Amino acid sequence: MATETIVRRPGKVGVRTAPGPRPRKDPGRVLRLYVPLGLYLVFTLVPFYWMIVFALRPTGSTAPVPWPITFEHFETVWNDIGYAVFFRNSVVVGVLSLLFTTVVALMGGYALARFRFRGRTVFMVALLCTQFIPGAMMLIPLFTIFRGLGLINSLWSLVIADTVFNLPLSIILMSGFVAAVPFQVEEAAMVDGCTRVRAFFAVVLPQLRPGLIAVGSFAFIHTWNNFLFALMFISKQANFTIPVGLSYTIGEYSADFGALAAGGVVAAVPVVCVFAVIQRYLVHGISAGAVKG
Repeated sequence: MATETIVRRPGKVGVRTAPGPRPRKDPGRVLRLYVPLGLYLVFTLVPFYWMIVFALRPTGSTAPVPWPITFEHFETVWNDIGYAVFFRNSVVVGVLSLLFTTVVALMGGYALARFRFRGRTVFMVALLCTQFIPGAMMLIPLFTIFRGLGLINSLWSLVIADTVFNLPLSIILMSGFVAAVPFQVEEAAMVDGCTRVRAFFAVVLPQLRPGLIAVGSFAFIHTWNNFLFALMFISKQANFTIPVGLSYTIGEYSADFGALAAGGVVAAVPVVCVFAVIQRYLVHGISAGAVKG
């Protein structure tokens, strides 16, 4: 048991805590914690390892280690299959969906967090219920609407569809994050002469950076990986996105696994870089948006 010793000095009285016995490590707890985590890590990383192996080893090789290393599959995907065009289309759709989702979610989340109006609870429940509707059920209505608007084979159809499906969760998350900002701070800015809009941009918006990053990253990654909408609304090869373009490396009787793996590696690089850069903001934003409101 730790004991306290009073140390007297001229003009100062301090308390020094004597070191107690170190806690013993529980082998059972270590096994219960690290063994499942290690198994899960292996289960997660093995597919990525084999994807890299297929992308870097020569055609026809069955070695578990990519040696000698070759980049012929990356050249085939980028130049022969037209992966550069697919990559550009995915970036355009992902960035536009990110911007629209973030702006609309910011406005909707602020309204839900700051205003009390009739039907607010019903609206929140409706937003939650939309998460139970699979996207495949909306393909025919969306296709009919986009055909009437002349948006079939246009990237705008993907931007609109992905933005609409990203909004419910984004609005709920953003409303929780706005609620975490004390309204008294905003009121103080308005007392000092700011309008509500200026108080929002000057006081509230800078504190919403983690929430905006969380919402934007989810919107971008969901759009980047979306295969179903791109397959149904786009039939012109010049407007294919990465998931649809990769699917065409699989033929009826054969598949170019090397090219497919190389395309998967290139597609995964932007997502990994995004998560590496925004990880700390993402965790902060998710936790704040999940427990507030």
